[in-house]
Amino acid sequence: QVQLVESGGGLVQAGGSLSLSCAASGRISNIAAMGWYRQAPGKQRELVAAVTSGGSTNYANSVKGRFTISGDNAKKTIALQMNSLKPEDTAVYFCNLRSRWPDPTYWGQGTQVTVSS
Repeated sequence: QVQLVESGGGLVQAGGSLSLSCAASGRISNIAAMGWYRQAPGKQRELVAAVTSGGSTNYANSVKGRFTISGDNAKKTIALQMNSLKPEDTAVYFCNLRSRWPDPTYWGQGTQVTVSS
């Protein structure tokens, strides 16, 4: 059974920093990309940042220059360093693992990030 275990998150004041980590376990052999999504109350889940198995990264415009994603494909782990946090970054952050077709996509349980003004 595949599991994504997230750690990090919490409460921070605006302008502060937090880091998130995610480790995947189980039989996974065909990773296309891993990344972080977030969902704020009343809003749709959105991509924050992702890194492909080849090392390419992709960021939401709203976090470019503030967030940095890193990944270790062999260890099946990713991390997200979040700097200069803003209240609008408040959301539940979900780890995502996307496999190459036809293998499935997996999600973590989510971790809360709250940025106070």
